[in-house]
Amino acid sequence: MVDHFTYKVSATSGLARRGEISTPKGTIQTPAFMPVGTAATVKGMLPETVRETGADILLGNTYHLMLRPGAERVASLGGLHKFMNWDKPILTDSGGFQVMSLSKLRKITEEGVKFQSHIDGSSYNLTPERSMEIQALLGSDIQMAFDECTPFPATEKQAETSMELSMRWAKRSKDAFAKYSADGQAIFGIVQGGVYEHLRIRSAEALREIEFPGYAVGGLAVGEGQQAMFDTLDFTMPHLPNDKPRYLMGVGTPLDLVGAVERGVDMFDCVMPTRSGRHGQAFTFDGKVNLKNAQFKDDPAPLDEHSSCSAMRDYSKAYLHHLVRSGELLASMLVSWANIHFYQELMSAMRLAIEEDRFAEFAAEFRTRYQASK
Repeated sequence: MVDHFTYKVSATSGLARRGEISTPKGTIQTPAFMPVGTAATVKGMLPETVRETGADILLGNTYHLMLRPGAERVASLGGLHKFMNWDKPILTDSGGFQVMSLSKLRKITEEGVKFQSHIDGSSYNLTPERSMEIQALLGSDIQMAFDECTPFPATEKQAETSMELSMRWAKRSKDAFAKYSADGQAIFGIVQGGVYEHLRIRSAEALREIEFPGYAVGGLAVGEGQQAMFDTLDFTMPHLPNDKPRYLMGVGTPLDLVGAVERGVDMFDCVMPTRSGRHGQAFTFDGKVNLKNAQFKDDPAPLDEHSSCSAMRDYSKAYLHHLVRSGELLASMLVSWANIHFYQELMSAMRLAIEEDRFAEFAAEFRTRYQASK
């Protein structure tokens, strides 16, 4: 086990990268998908079950954890890893996205964001310094700089003003990280700028000047559409360091993941596997399966008879359909489990394809098979 944060690329295939991120809490194989544990739990799943899917790292949410149960309380109970019984790496986002999207009343200033809790209406002031302090109290291994997630659509001027504020906050975040962080922890900067090429490039260059151990691309998957997201990655990625991990925040569908890895992205997170699981939608290599549909009520086949995952292999679609239509808790648990496993299986398949320098062929075959059911 290392005592510091490192990243190494071991293979490439086109722009796709196979690598490892080493942290004191364990190694993250990349490309990696991080299940989202918003409030110190991946919804509907036990930590040990998440671990069994092959997940190397989870995402926790600064905004939700600062409101409930509180960062100081988590710290007093031994930190987020101990609190939620997860001994592998954890990444925490900065809270900025949730402040912008969930809080009804907020005021953005140079200092930070004043907002009211969506839970009880109480007032809070979240600044770059406070965000980094909270993440340090949680004890996460990768911490995100505090930023303003630029809404979509945004005019060029709005995107520029927002991006420039985020870059000033990025510098303050790194300074605060140096004050609060522990050995072996890392902070990632976040590229903003909407869908505007020159703004994304300016943002990437500003972050490189500040210098971060890793770089994220934020402000995408917010309504711009897949092609606009891919176009933005196409002109952003060349301006990020080759020797640092690249994280695309809040993405996405299986097709999004394959397309982004194709463009050099190393890390992802998204609520889609578990959110879809709670609504009876499963993901497989043969496409999406809406288990609510009556066509499955007499189907004895599992989601994937060849899977190593019990949820995918040992339960018939007819049974899963019954659970979903009956509103049983087990439906959410099994389908979420199956989906998280599928996402990890997809990442593993992409890693192998990169190692064997056949990623373009893998991506083409995956798209054909995944979309054939539509």
